[in-house]
Amino acid sequence: MSPDTPFGFGGLPGMPDPNDPRVQQMMAQLQQMMSQSASQGPINWDLATQIARSQLQGGDTSPSSTEATAVTDALRLADLWLEDATAFPSGMTVTAAWSRTDWITKSIDTWRELAEPLADKMSEALNGLVPEDMRSMLGPMAGLMKGIGSSLFGAQVGQAMAELSGEVLSSTEVGLPLGPAGTAALLPRNLKRYAEGLTDIGEDEVRLYVALRETAHHRLFGHVPWLRAHVVGAVEAYASGIHIDESAVESLAADLDFSDSEAMRQIDLGELFRPEDTPAQQAALARLEHMLALIGGWVSHVAAQAAGNRLASLGKLTETARRRRATGGPSERTFATLVGLKSNPKRLREATALWEAVTAARGGEERDRVWSHPDLMPSPEDLADPEAFAQRGDALDDLDMSIFEQLSVNDPRDEEGEDGDEPTGGTRA
Repeated sequence: MSPDTPFGFGGLPGMPDPNDPRVQQMMAQLQQMMSQSASQGPINWDLATQIARSQLQGGDTSPSSTEATAVTDALRLADLWLEDATAFPSGMTVTAAWSRTDWITKSIDTWRELAEPLADKMSEALNGLVPEDMRSMLGPMAGLMKGIGSSLFGAQVGQAMAELSGEVLSSTEVGLPLGPAGTAALLPRNLKRYAEGLTDIGEDEVRLYVALRETAHHRLFGHVPWLRAHVVGAVEAYASGIHIDESAVESLAADLDFSDSEAMRQIDLGELFRPEDTPAQQAALARLEHMLALIGGWVSHVAAQAAGNRLASLGKLTETARRRRATGGPSERTFATLVGLKSNPKRLREATALWEAVTAARGGEERDRVWSHPDLMPSPEDLADPEAFAQRGDALDDLDMSIFEQLSVNDPRDEEGEDGDEPTGGTRA
C-alpha cells in the first residue's frame, strides 16, 4: 500500500492511477464542471468564450487607427446615402472596427438569446431519460451531469463562434444585429481578405457596400420593435419541440472521453435531437426562413437603391453577396447549426423582387410602412406573385397611426447617457 494511496485502490487492476497527470487533469475538469454548473445555466459561456478565442486561426490583432478611420468613414457615408432610400431614420449611434475577438466578446449576449432556449430544452430532454425514482439516488452526480452538459454545449458554441469570427464582415451578417444596440461594426481584417478574393473591385468599394448593408440592417431593426423578438421567437418555438434519440445518447455515452477536449468539441449534439422534426417545428422553421428572406431581401434592395450609380461595381458586389449566401455564408451556417435550417437562395431572390415591386408601385415610404405590424407582412404565397402584393395597399390605409409617427420613441439616438459621453468600444456616429 503506497502512502500516496492509503486505501490501495490505485493498485487494483484496471483502476486509474490518481497520480497519473492525465487522471488528475480529468478530475480537475470534472470538479470545474460541477462548480460552474449552478451559475452557468444550460451553456458554459466562460468555456465557450475560452474555446472560441483559442481557436482563432492565424492569431488576431486589433484594427489599426487607419483601419478604424476607414470603417467609420464608410459607415457614416453609407448611412448618409440611405437617407434617400428608406423612410426609417438612422439606427446607428456608434461606429466600430472590430477584431475577431471583439466580435466574439461583443456578440455573446445575442448568442445567449439564440442558443440558450435550445440548450435548455436539450438538457431537459436528457434529464427526462433518468427515471424519477433514480434521480434522488444520483445526489451530487446530478450536478455533475448538469455541468457536463453545460460544458458540452459551451464547447460546441465556442467552436461555432470561432469559425464564424473568421468569416463575418459585419455585426449584422448573420441576419440580425449581434452587438450592442445601435453599434454598427465592420471587421477590417476579414473585409480585406474578402476583397482580395474579388477581381477588379477595390477594397474601398467592398467596404462601402458592406457598410450599406450594415447600416440598413440597423435602420430596420432599430425602428421595427417587434422584429428581433419575432426572429428569436421562431428559434424558441423550434426548441419547444426538441426530443431525444435514446439510441444516439447511448452510443455517445459509450464513446465519450472527458479528458479529450478536442473530441468533446467534435461531438455533434444535433445527432441526438433530430430523429425527425415535428409539424410544429417544421412550421417554426418555415416562419424563420420566410422572415430571414424578407429581411435579407429588404436590405439588398435598399442598399442597391442607396448606392445607385455611386458604386461602379454594384452589380458584381450584389451578385457576390448572393453567391456567398447561396454557398453557406455566416447567416446560413448560423441557423443551420442552431435549428437545421437549410439555405434557400430562391427565397432571397423572390423577397428582393417583392420589395422592388412594392417600391415601384407605391414608393419607399409605403414599402417601409409594411413593417409596422407583422400581420401586414408578405406571406410566403405573396413571394410567388410580388406584383399582386405590391398593388394591395388598402390594409395600410386603415392604420390609426403610422410607425413613422412612433419613430422618435424607438430612436436609439435619444438614449444617450445623462452626461452625453461617448460610449465605449466605438465612435459616436
